[in-house]
Formats: sequence, C-alpha cells, structure tokens
Amino acid sequence: MKQLCIKISNTLMMQALAFDIAKYAMPSTVIALNGDLGAGKTTFTKGIGNFLGIKQVINSPTFTIMKTYDVKTCVNGINKLYHLDVYRLNDSREDFELEEYFYLDGLTVIEWASIIKDLLPIDTWYIDFYYLSDTTRKVILSNMPEELLKEIGEKYEIIP
Repeated sequence: MKQLCIKISNTLMMQALAFDIAKYAMPSTVIALNGDLGAGKTTFTKGIGNFLGIKQVINSPTFTIMKTYDVKTCVNGINKLYHLDVYRLNDSREDFELEEYFYLDGLTVIEWASIIKDLLPIDTWYIDFYYLSDTTRKVILSNMPEELLKEIGEKYEIIP
C-alpha cells in the first residue's frame, strides 16, 4: 500500500487538504481517520463539509456515534456526508448497523476508525494525524488513488 507523509502547518492548510482529498471522493468512499485527541480529525472533516457546501456546524459526534449531513454542493454524485466518531465503542461488535452506511451514495468519514477496522471496506482511504507542535501536524495518507497522492505530493511538504 503506497503512502505519503506530509506536514500541515495550520488549520487553513488542513482545510485545504480536506478540499484536495474530497474532490477525488465518490459515493461510497470511506475515509478512516486516526490520531490522538485534538490532532486534526474533526478539523479535517469540517473541511470536507465546507467543500460539500454543508452549512450546519460540523462537530465530533462522540456521544451520538454518527451525524448525517445533506450535501449542498453535489460533487461526483455524493449527496450525503456520514460523519462517524466511534471513540466510545470498544470494538465493532458494539454497533452492527454502522457498516450499511459505507455502501450508500454518501461520503463516510470515520474518526477513531481503527476501533472498527474489521468492518471497513478494502478500498478505505486512511489518514493518520500526529502532533509535531501546537500548530503543526504530520499527516500520513494511504490506500488512496495514485493520482490523488501525486497531486498532494506536489502541493504539500513531504516529510519522513
């Protein structure tokens, strides 16, 4: 699995990264986000929401597990954003119905996705967030289309 490691220096860059990735998404794309608390998972998801024209406040659905948003700017046929936060689950056996959303006409973004990794489709896109400083993050992108990784590699600073 090819991966790319980049440096994100601020919130605006995180939003731009979300835009760059979202434009390649199709209905049923699943994006699995992992990383420490406060590392940028929800900020990234807000960027996807902005790209899709969602006007509601996007925040982490930690207590509800999932929030569904109607897309205002249809991109590549995506009509919904399914935002999941599975932090409160111990494993995938605690909620058997999550999997059905992965195959609908929406884009699914999952925070703390490693908790339910056995449910994720084989073509899931993975993004891992790591702290470098208060404002800077190391972001590892994997299992994404080659042309997307190439575009990201040309726009952002690649780090080891």
